[in-house]
Amino acid sequence: MATPSAYAAPAGLRSGPSAAKIAVWWFLASEIMVFGGLLASFVVFRLGGGRWYDASEHLGVTLAAVNTLILLTSSLTIVQAFAAAERGDEPGVRRGLALTVLGGVAFLGVKAVEYSIEVSHGFVPSAGIFWSFYYTMTGLHALHVLGGVVVNAVLLAAPRARTARRVEMAGLYWHFVDVVWIFLFPLLYLS
Repeated sequence: MATPSAYAAPAGLRSGPSAAKIAVWWFLASEIMVFGGLLASFVVFRLGGGRWYDASEHLGVTLAAVNTLILLTSSLTIVQAFAAAERGDEPGVRRGLALTVLGGVAFLGVKAVEYSIEVSHGFVPSAGIFWSFYYTMTGLHALHVLGGVVVNAVLLAAPRARTARRVEMAGLYWHFVDVVWIFLFPLLYLS
């Protein structure tokens, strides 16, 4: 009969995902539940009848499409940062992280312009259930984008903290933020 130590990985080799990666996945799972609950509530209200969601006709689809392009592009740049980190290409890591941060800041800037236009037309959270959902979901998403910008900016500013593993963890979070937007965009703006 083999002892438990007979199944241990050889010294210097890891078996399975790191504790950090597991923690990130658990965090993302909890965030999926938060956004999933909001999205499901929106769909239930929408399918429940009435025309309350007609307010979506007042949204800036063009600005939202630009934001979609920005986030999809920044998803590519975080992948490039991770690939550069894995091969030890420090300038490539910095470039990828800088472009990702820039994409996040651009997204938030476009979202701020969109919010200001909506508010100037009287479309505020108290204007109806659609606007309550809209501001809650997009506002929470914007906070998550801001969190991703901060994490990537810290990695960009702190070379000693910038390991391939940390860039990968930041990338997992950034992809999550992108995927959430991929659900929000058609649900709010195109339906």
